[in-house]
Amino acid sequence: MSSNETDTRDLSPQFVLPLVVRIERAEPPARTDALETAARAVLEILADERSHGDGEWARAMTDWQDARIRKVVRRARGAEWRRASALPGITVTGEAAEVRVFPPVPLDGWPKELVKLQVSGTDLEDPAEPGEAPAGAAVLWLNPELDMSAGKTMAQAGHGAQLLWWEMSEADREAWRAAGFPVAVRTAPAERWAELTTSGLPVVRDAGFTEIAPGSCTVVSAFPVIGASVGPRGD
Repeated sequence: MSSNETDTRDLSPQFVLPLVVRIERAEPPARTDALETAARAVLEILADERSHGDGEWARAMTDWQDARIRKVVRRARGAEWRRASALPGITVTGEAAEVRVFPPVPLDGWPKELVKLQVSGTDLEDPAEPGEAPAGAAVLWLNPELDMSAGKTMAQAGHGAQLLWWEMSEADREAWRAAGFPVAVRTAPAERWAELTTSGLPVVRDAGFTEIAPGSCTVVSAFPVIGASVGPRGD
């Protein structure tokens, strides 16, 4: 997912981080709300104490991060959502969106409650333009030239948030976490995209398994302006 990812990751057993977005027919979430909630869900599981040390998810998280950092977003409603919510994981809410993230599983080892959930059908719309990013939020800039489904874009936003997490100091991570992981997902202005991709900020490059060509730049991640050491790196 990143520019420094090497082929040696393909030699390790492959895992995937499952995310499930709740999409009820009558009240689907807004697209940007779902994207931002998915990004925060990834951050929540990265920060969770169960993902570290001798925590119950630590081995799975390590194995996942030693290989390619795959994420797959599926949708659920009604009884499907209730069954998914009963599995170990973390549910993160946005303005109206709900996303549940689960500890990584082998590519062919999805729990039965999740394996039948659909990947397609995550087409979501924003009722209005999302506007300026809130002050203090990390900004995940989307490639204006790519047309991705909401589910694919949620996974890419999760990648972008994870790249920021990896590059932060522990103090900056704690400050971001204490602030509630403020994050905004916005489509980059077309005239700024080339500048953003060469700015030194983290860039997500897709592996090309679904929807888009391998190596496509999907997200450029700008650091939140929270702590003193993070601020100068922000966009």
